[in-house]
Amino acid sequence: MSIRLKIILIVLPLIVASIALAGLSSYFVAAQAVTRIATEFLSFKASELEKYAESQWGLLVDNGFAGRPDMEAAARAAVESFAGSIRRSPTEAIIAADAEGRLQMRSGPDAGRLAGPLGEALAAEEAAALASLGRAGSSGFGSFRLGGVDRVASYFPFPAFGWTVLVSEEKGAFYGEVESIFRSSLEILAGAALVSVLLLLAFATYLTKPLESVSSAMRRIIASGDLSERVPVEYDDEIGQLSHTFNLMLGELGKAYSQIKRYAFDAVVAQKKETKIRNIFQLYVPKDVIESYFQNPEAMLVGSNRPVAVLFSDIRSFTTISESMEPDVLVTALNRYFALMVDTIMDRGGVVDKYIGDAIMAMFGAPTKHEDDALRAVLAGLEMTEALEVFNMEQEARGMPPFRIGVGINYGVVTVGNIGCEKKMNYTLIGDPVNLASRLEGATKLYKQPILFSQDAHERVKDAIRCRLVDRIQVKGKTEGVRVYTARTMLGPDEERAWTISEEAAAAYYGRDFRRAADGFRELLSILPGDHVAQLFLERSDRFMKSPPPPEWNGVEVLTEK
Repeated sequence: MSIRLKIILIVLPLIVASIALAGLSSYFVAAQAVTRIATEFLSFKASELEKYAESQWGLLVDNGFAGRPDMEAAARAAVESFAGSIRRSPTEAIIAADAEGRLQMRSGPDAGRLAGPLGEALAAEEAAALASLGRAGSSGFGSFRLGGVDRVASYFPFPAFGWTVLVSEEKGAFYGEVESIFRSSLEILAGAALVSVLLLLAFATYLTKPLESVSSAMRRIIASGDLSERVPVEYDDEIGQLSHTFNLMLGELGKAYSQIKRYAFDAVVAQKKETKIRNIFQLYVPKDVIESYFQNPEAMLVGSNRPVAVLFSDIRSFTTISESMEPDVLVTALNRYFALMVDTIMDRGGVVDKYIGDAIMAMFGAPTKHEDDALRAVLAGLEMTEALEVFNMEQEARGMPPFRIGVGINYGVVTVGNIGCEKKMNYTLIGDPVNLASRLEGATKLYKQPILFSQDAHERVKDAIRCRLVDRIQVKGKTEGVRVYTARTMLGPDEERAWTISEEAAAAYYGRDFRRAADGFRELLSILPGDHVAQLFLERSDRFMKSPPPPEWNGVEVLTEK
């Protein structure tokens, strides 16, 4: 917004407000005076009409004609004639209504419309207003609607004839002079405002012309970037001082400009280097970890304890596979396999911690925590086995052996952070839950299951996916047993029935009802003949029926291999 416009916007309201206050004051004084005179004029006519009607009635009484219909009609006619004689405006109307609301006298341009009994020519609300006024028997001044026209009237009762008389004028005519004064006031106000704007515009232009000259020179300097140009000093006042100060600033900016360009160039080079470093290290360290390090380098060696889902996967018999393939072909296949598995893990929000030969270690919940990290890990494991089927189809098409994997998952509190020293460190996690996840991955070989996960993970996923208890085991290096489970994203009708039987048979097995357990697992094998878990439990149940376990037996199988 220009200074010129600001001056106008500041000063104009003050001038307009002053003019408006003066005009409104004059308007209200004139309007009140006009309204008072008009009101008194109507009231005067009503008073004169009332006096004339009383004189006519007095003549009837004095001459003993009161009560004679013909004489009273003559008196009423005289009153109506007098009412017509005192009308001065073509819009005036003088009427009289009886207590029942019927019009008894009318004089004025609306006489035709007002003729007849009340209700025939007037609206119901108009009739009700006149009837109510007649019952009240009071005099005064008010607003009425008669014959569809808004009117103001001075009214009085005349009991001798049983009338209520109204001397009325149309509202538009009554307040016409007031409205004329209002329009004139608005015209004067608009004219004064226009003159004020023109004067202010000329005055503001005179004041701001020097500033515009300085501003124009500044814009040319900024647009051209020529810091050698100077603003002309034309005035010996504050504006001249501003021009001189700006010229001094240009000289200092010219000195600093070369330094600024050098710093900008160095900053661009540094930013490109940083971006390149980030892109390289994102191949080794999660992006969130890199961002946190750049924001807070002092926290690089600080770890934290948090609940995390840990996933281990491994290729079965990889040594045998590698011996049957050329090294370059093996590396190509392994890279395709890792790309597929890593995409699956990252799509579920996981982070690949490291590659251990052909094995993958991943985490869910670090560095970014989710409420469903355990479920993300299990779903990622199931999707890895599904993605492997696509990979093996490609392997078969290339004439190469298929891969088989096992996935182990555990959920628990681990220490996560940068482990190592300033010269060499690794963002990873350590703790007993990590070891158990690794042992579960190894146990997939024993139970011939593509995926196994712990009871801690099961508690967090059981409501979302279909799970099956595989066994109670004590892995190597542990002193307590844990339940381990497997899962599928979808089951067929036979598998659904078999898994239900497995739950019932396992419950009987751990309840030492080995005969019922054996019957259940035999039934399961009749549905799924190749089910290895059922075969293991059947063999144990048959063995325990012949030689029952000791009383302290808790059903935990101790695994001696990793």
